Formats: sequence, structure tokens, C-alpha cells
Amino acid sequence: MAANLVTIYCKNNKQYVQIPCGTSIKELYDQLCPTLNIRYPIIAARVNYKVQNLNFLIYKPKDIEFIDATSESGSRCYVRTLSMVMACAVRELWSDCDLRIEHPISKGFYCTIRESRDKAKTITPEIVEQLKIRMQAIIAEDRPIITEERQTKEVIRLFGERKEGEVTLFETLGNPYCRYYRMGDYIDYYTGALMPSTGYINLFDVEMYHDNILLRIPNRRDPNRLEERCVQDKRFGIFKEFRGWNKLLHISNVGEFNQACKNQKSFEMIKLSEALHEKKVAQIADQIAHREGGIPKFVLISGPSSSGKTTFSKRLTIQLMVNGIRPVVISMDNYFVNREDTPRDENGEWDFEHLHTLDLPLFRQQLADLSEGKTVSLPFYNFETGKREYRGDTLRLEQDTVVILEGLHALNPELIPNIPRETTFKIYVSSLTTVNLDNHNWIPTSDVRLIRRIVRDYRYRGYSARETIARLASVQRGEERWIAPFQEEADVMFNSALLFELAVLKRHAEPILDEVPKYCDEYTVAHRLKKYLSYFESIPEREIPPTSFLREFVGGSSFRY
Repeated sequence: MAANLVTIYCKNNKQYVQIPCGTSIKELYDQLCPTLNIRYPIIAARVNYKVQNLNFLIYKPKDIEFIDATSESGSRCYVRTLSMVMACAVRELWSDCDLRIEHPISKGFYCTIRESRDKAKTITPEIVEQLKIRMQAIIAEDRPIITEERQTKEVIRLFGERKEGEVTLFETLGNPYCRYYRMGDYIDYYTGALMPSTGYINLFDVEMYHDNILLRIPNRRDPNRLEERCVQDKRFGIFKEFRGWNKLLHISNVGEFNQACKNQKSFEMIKLSEALHEKKVAQIADQIAHREGGIPKFVLISGPSSSGKTTFSKRLTIQLMVNGIRPVVISMDNYFVNREDTPRDENGEWDFEHLHTLDLPLFRQQLADLSEGKTVSLPFYNFETGKREYRGDTLRLEQDTVVILEGLHALNPELIPNIPRETTFKIYVSSLTTVNLDNHNWIPTSDVRLIRRIVRDYRYRGYSARETIARLASVQRGEERWIAPFQEEADVMFNSALLFELAVLKRHAEPILDEVPKYCDEYTVAHRLKKYLSYFESIPEREIPPTSFLREFVGGSSFRY
């Protein structure tokens, strides 16, 4: 009898338990539920640090942690399941149409309904209401969501009959088998685990948004309420612009990107993408040079970690000089306090995104001295040692100099409270989007920046991928508190994402991520990032110019950092 039992370790209650081979995670949860302290309904589980759905069957010893919608992995699982419900509702209402989940916006997801690749269905309040009612009906029916796996050629045939965009992705991956999901007669593909049935969804909404649809999702901290909708019109404009750029390249998903790479068009993509970036930087420089009311004294450049702020400031400097302006860049990173003096978060970990990570008295004093025409000795922060250094660099401003202040907190009004708004020009930089995997799967912008950061931290700051991932929660809390609230106050936004960047970062990031042990919490994120990278055809970086934003992370830049 003992041979038919398997021992698992439940991380939620820190207990070992023996269960029959072939027990599902849901059955295990039902057995252990009285001993667990989980506030919200479970959504999935981390099985040996990989996220699995509740129908997963256990045949070998495992570490298992049940997760709800307050965890990052649980929230992603919830949204994927909700996406499938929404896509199924679209297909049932309009059989020749398909849902396209474009990008995150306003604490939700901007969606369109496509009649064809290049034609979107006209959306009205009546259509949105129809969609919502059908989604509610699908949820009320508690339809089971079944995982299926077949030979790739058979899956391509199944999806091809339904005119799904996933076919191109399947064709370029080269896997002999593909896993997909079935809900009745409707099939769909998702990159991660889904909940066992539609009845697990208890909260959502759909609304009109810029003539299309906003899918609203639960709040991570309190899944019993929806995320509060916020105004992000400037961010929306950036997404719209980037979609237009991708259309120039005739690429709307990773499958089409991979096909272009196999057809030797990767260098063309690089050249056009870099040219579009340069044109945008030049346009921003023109705005500064010809601003009504005169050229601003201070250009403030902010954005989250690994958004490319430093490279943007250097490229903007060149374009300002073309306009006859004399810019001087001051990197706020050099005003970090010594690492041991860094503020701590509620968990006792260093909070590198906190405003008081900066030595504000020193920064404000030097800015005041510069404004008075004095010469100051500029600090340099050594990220490897965590110490501030002075390397003999000095600065004195001339009468016609424009100061470029670049850093996480550049748009925070607390940074320079005594400088009049009319003397500043504010720019928000972030890697906002690259390319969707297919119509229903996207790569979160935070994950793109995390891959950038992992490569940069490993190469230049002496951090392993595990260490970088371990700080992720603190980084995200800091960005939400100190950076995101000020982004819409910017005069202009710049998207530093490059269509091809994950295909280039893949070669650098995969071996670094492979070093993350499979027995630690950080492996969950490492596994997810490696899966995203696996979808991309790798391309060489030899054609990437030395001034590219990507060079800040992979090396080979002609700029000094």
C-alpha cells in the first residue's frame, strides 16, 4: 500500500503529508484546507516552483504552495482565464471575429475585436454590453477548461480551421507537440496555467475605452474589488504609435517576427526600428528647442528601472546640440547614498526605489551652487562597491546651458521643490511594449525591463539573476509609489522598447537565468522569463548601432556610462 503513496511538502502550513499517487492539486487542497491560512480562494499552485493548474496530478514527491490572486503568479493565471472567457464570448457572438488583447492600460487591458488582420470591428456601448452579458453567462455555466496536448501539425490544423493567429507561432517554434486549452468546442492557446473552470472567475468588467474595449481586472492587494481605472492618455498614445511602427514592418506577433528572421529580414527590422527611435528623439529635441515661452532651463528625464533613461539622455543631448543648445547631463544615480545607508522596506530589505535613496541635501545644494555659477565636484556612484566616489569630475554652468537631470525620481515634485514649473521640460521614458506573442498572449512590459535589468546587473553590477529577481517585489512597490504616479505629468513620453530586443537579449539572458537554482522562490520568475525568450528566434547583435538603447544592457555602446 505504501508504494502507492507519495510524500509532498506543503509550504503553506510547512507540513509533510502522504497522498495516493495521481491525486490532483485540487483534491490535495480540499484535504488540507482546514490547516491552511489562505484568505482568498486558491487559483493555482507552485509545484517545485513552477506554476501548475489545480487539475495537475501528483505522482512524485513535490514541494507545493497554493496561491491566490494576491500573488503575481495567481493574478496572471486569473487574467489568462478571464482572457479565454472573453475570447470565447467574442467568437460565440461574432463567429468571424477574434479578440485581440493589445496592451495594458489604465490598470486593465486595451482590447479590440478584429474582423480581419487589418480591420477592427466598430465598437459601441451596445456591443460592449452584449460582450459583458455573454461573458457572465459563460462564467455562470462554470464550463470546465481542459488541457490538451497533440502533435504540432495536428494543433496547427485545429487552429487553422478556426482562423486563429497562433498558427504562425506554432509553425516557428519547432516543437513536436503543443499544449492548448479546450472549453467545450472552443480551443485557445495560453503561455501559462489557467484555472480549472470558468466559475472560478468572480470579478471583472468591460467598458468603452477610446472607441474600443477596456478589460478590467481585480486588484492584487484586494481581489474582491476591481483595479481603479486611471487616466493614461499619454501612455495610450505611445502604445498607438508603437503599433503603427510595427505595421511598417508588417509584424503583429512573434510568429511573424520569427518568420521575418528566417527570411533574413532581421537586419532590416533593426535598421528601421533604430531609425524610428532616432526620429522620435529628434522630435522631442525640436519640441524643447522651440517651446513656446522659451527654452527650459531644466530637462527632467524619469522612468522605471532599466527603461533606458541614461541612453535617452545621451541621445537627446546630441539632438539638442544639433538645435544649437548646450546641454549638460547630471545622472541622479550618482547621488545615491552609500549602500549601507539605503532606506529599508517593510520587510527589512533595501528599497532602492525610495526617494531617500538619493542624498537630497547634497543634490539640492549642488544644484543651487550650479545655478549661482559656482563650480561643483560631481560624485560618482560605484554600483559594484555600493559607495560614492569622487573622480575629479567638476562642473560649472554657462549662461546658455540646459541641465538634463536623469533618474528614477526626476519627475517627483519633492526632488526640486523650489524650481518653477515653467523652467522645466518633463520626459517619461519606459520600455512600454515590444510585440505580442499572438492575439491573446502578451509579454508584460515589466518582464521585458526585468530581462534587461538581469543582463545589465550581471554584466556591470555584480548581481546574479537570483539576486535581481529577489528584489523584484521591492522594485515594483517602489515604482508604484515613487514613479508611476507622476508619469502622466510628463510633457512627453518616450518608448525605449525595440521590436527585436528580446531576440537579441535571449543569448545573453538565458545562461544567466540558467544559474538560478530550481529549488528557490526566484526560480518561478526565472522559468517564466526563459519561456518567454524561448518563443523568439535568436538574432545576432552585430548590426545594432553603438548608440542603441540595447547597448546600455548588452554592451558595445559608444556612450560612457
